[in-house]
Amino acid sequence: MLGFAAFTNHEESGRQDHSDAATRASVESALHAVDDIEVAEIIVDISGLYVILEGFIRRRGDVERAIEIAESVVGRGYVRSRLLRR
Repeated sequence: MLGFAAFTNHEESGRQDHSDAATRASVESALHAVDDIEVAEIIVDISGLYVILEGFIRRRGDVERAIEIAESVVGRGYVRSRLLRR
């Protein structure tokens, strides 16, 4: 865990009354807080109950690491990846 509270009650009010903007900001902050992946080309979007990670990564394993970080914020299973490796 990165010190961000996970949003666990997804069915009620979407991410415990957190707005999409607040959820997006929390995930972006979590991604920027780690040094082991480059996040400059990762875009965080929200679609319904899911956080969508889009954009490009450079190293093998960064897709899984970005998903892991986002899931530490919103909960396991609520992150979808559209990340591509360059």
